Amino acid sequence: MPSFDIVSELNHHELTNAIDQANREVTNRFDFKGTDSSYIFKDDVITLYSQSDFQVKQMMDILKTKLVKRSIDLKFLEAGPILESGKGARQEVKVREGIETAMAKKIVKMIKDTKMKVQAAIQGEKVRVTGKKRDDLQQVIQMLKKADLDIPLQYVNFRD
Repeated sequence: MPSFDIVSELNHHELTNAIDQANREVTNRFDFKGTDSSYIFKDDVITLYSQSDFQVKQMMDILKTKLVKRSIDLKFLEAGPILESGKGARQEVKVREGIETAMAKKIVKMIKDTKMKVQAAIQGEKVRVTGKKRDDLQQVIQMLKKADLDIPLQYVNFRD
């Protein structure tokens, strides 16, 4: 019976490469000279450090361009507020990965509302869709691509 999995996975190698490139650009740019601006990636959180909130905003733009160049969807990022202290400013950006239970239930409901002859089941942080016809599964993929969900989805493990 044909099936596939709906997941939300991030390529961690590409993410670290993008952060390293952004760090390199910040250290080499003239407007950041002597500011000790940097990106630190630890425990699925990217922390941006600089002297002012304006520079942190610029750093966020640099990070976004580097991620887009490495074909990482910006929906993986969840930016927090810019926190200013006496000596500088910082911003924490969480990296979201996996499909949360509420979103998985929403995806299953969307699939069931189409009245196609497929079954959707939540399995941890992924949703498995099975059906008798490959065409039905491809219609489900197209429907989910058109739906505007706030997380990036990948369709993997297609079996016939």
